[in-house]
Amino acid sequence: MVGHDATHDGETTPAPLEKGFATLNQLTIGVKAMVEKNGEPRKAEILSVKQRNGGLTFYVHYVEFNKRLDEWVNADRIDLSHEVEWPAPEKPEKKKTTTTITKQGQSATTKNVLTKQAVASRARSDSRPGTATPDSAYLAAKAGNDRKRPQPSKAGGKENLEDGAAGTPEPTLAGAGTPLPTLSHEDSSTADVEMVDVTKTEEKVSHILEPEEEIEKLRTGGSMVQNNAQVHLVRNLEKIQMGKHIIEPWYFSPYPQEFADADLVYIDEFCLSYFSSKKAFERHRTKCQLQHPPGNEIYRDDYVSFFEVDGRRQRTWCRNLCLLSKLFLDHKTLYYDVDPFLFYCMVTRDEHGCHLIGYFSKEKESAEGYNVACILTLPQYQRQGLGRLLIAFSYELSKREGKLGSPEKPLSDLGLLGYRQYWKEVLIELLSDPSRLPPPGSASHTPTSSDLHPHLSLGLNTPGGQYTSSISEIANLTAMTEKDVHEQLEVLRLLRYHKGQWIIVVRDELLEWQEKKLEKEKKRGVRRIDPSKLNWKIPVFTNSMRTWNW
Repeated sequence: MVGHDATHDGETTPAPLEKGFATLNQLTIGVKAMVEKNGEPRKAEILSVKQRNGGLTFYVHYVEFNKRLDEWVNADRIDLSHEVEWPAPEKPEKKKTTTTITKQGQSATTKNVLTKQAVASRARSDSRPGTATPDSAYLAAKAGNDRKRPQPSKAGGKENLEDGAAGTPEPTLAGAGTPLPTLSHEDSSTADVEMVDVTKTEEKVSHILEPEEEIEKLRTGGSMVQNNAQVHLVRNLEKIQMGKHIIEPWYFSPYPQEFADADLVYIDEFCLSYFSSKKAFERHRTKCQLQHPPGNEIYRDDYVSFFEVDGRRQRTWCRNLCLLSKLFLDHKTLYYDVDPFLFYCMVTRDEHGCHLIGYFSKEKESAEGYNVACILTLPQYQRQGLGRLLIAFSYELSKREGKLGSPEKPLSDLGLLGYRQYWKEVLIELLSDPSRLPPPGSASHTPTSSDLHPHLSLGLNTPGGQYTSSISEIANLTAMTEKDVHEQLEVLRLLRYHKGQWIIVVRDELLEWQEKKLEKEKKRGVRRIDPSKLNWKIPVFTNSMRTWNW
């Protein structure tokens, strides 16, 4: 006998939305109403309600938009002339009922009835979707799942866990560790694969968006929410003042509870201490003598400086930095356990001191080989090309260490845009001038041979001629991991399979984009990291300095 569950999983139809008109006092948590945003009505879900300044205020999340747009709104911004959507009532849990099925020719007797526990265990092991060929369908689905990109482990992110955008499937590794597109058994022979002659066929390539256009599109034109089912935390700080800038936070940060009722939180831009009273902040400023991050200055040029701060030696400052960065990073989880990390802070200088622009943190010893754990450019300095300096500096440290580096995954939405833009600029700049690649016969050049796996060598086809390189060579020149190089080449659609060999085809569109970028840089100037001004030695730590301080 086999127990069968009477409920049908996945086949329940959603309950129809209950709509109706409401008054202000009837608005509760979970109700969706039209709220005025930038002069336009937008559907928003009420996440919290509180009494403030003698009136009701509502914390709302705009449907299909990023959480950073969540905000407190007054009652006059809610349009009650439209119908509201009431939250669906909670359904009581249904008790699963089991029925017994007798075998053919036998009667249903008490000794043939399975217990509920046996039925549940048997159903878990034997039940499959009813199809004509259940075994083949099950195996096919399993094989398809094996090809999907594995989800990152929750334990993998120690400094910063952020939602990652869905990327390309993770490629397999060839014999020498070069990431490659997955090929089936039929792909091993060139006669069985439909090849595309790149000299005869041109694919339609979508327009390459400028970084400003792409960011603006994501900011205003749609959703950047990676997980719609995530728990919404109400933003607890209304505004912060940091130096001469007044900033509206994006997300929740675990500052003390008494700061939630303050209209303006004052943050010292040098020591990062926080105050809810202006008088207390001014008294602190008369006593505080810190004018730069409490670490060693390892880089200085005409515009910016970098300081290296040890989280074990400067715990309070680093914890304050983490609390500040959580206001602008949604899924940052580390605030207090800062001992295993180094913080590299970028500042700009004037007669008053060194003003924090942004920072990135890095594990003292990363088992996964990450060169960045968490990275942030403060909002008042964003969209000025300073984020690119932070990313470039992290790779410059990797070059000095003689390692290949990659940011900790998954990346946030804006973090992914920043890194993809940097990878795109670096790779196109390198591939548009193949003379920068190692010449044949040099120690760093990978020779091509029929004995090598065809995926290891890459032919580079440019208008100026043909060159031979490999993903490992490109990775060594840029300090990017081979996986990041390969994925970015796929994003730019530069890889082609031609006459039994993988080649890189640099399209005219990308070369024109590179020329326009160089013209813009000549007109307005561009800031770059000068490796000769980096005064830094690879730090060496004991076991106690690399672990958590419990």
